[in-house]
Amino acid sequence: MHEMSITQGIIDICEQHAGGRRVIALDVEIGELSGVVPGAIEFCFEACSQGTLLEGARLTIISVPGQGRCQDCGGDTPLASIYGACARCGGYRVRITAGEEMRVREIEVEE
Repeated sequence: MHEMSITQGIIDICEQHAGGRRVIALDVEIGELSGVVPGAIEFCFEACSQGTLLEGARLTIISVPGQGRCQDCGGDTPLASIYGACARCGGYRVRITAGEEMRVREIEVEE
């Protein structure tokens, strides 16, 4: 399960930016095309955060929908999969513009 190592990476990033203060809450963006399962991140978070500055923190996962730009018709199109077709013209030359990302968007720390 690669979500365990991803979750550990999220915790490491937050600890680096918390300045030694306890993290109360964090928001993480996960793209629908990233291959990361949000439910698995939530499951792993509790176990991985034990004994860290993030223990007991509220994790909010924000889903980022897949989006692309068709290189045939030039239109923007929603994407449900990496190799999805353009909803406008049906072409498959679609460049992904959103939905692959995974990032810590915000952390809230104790004063």
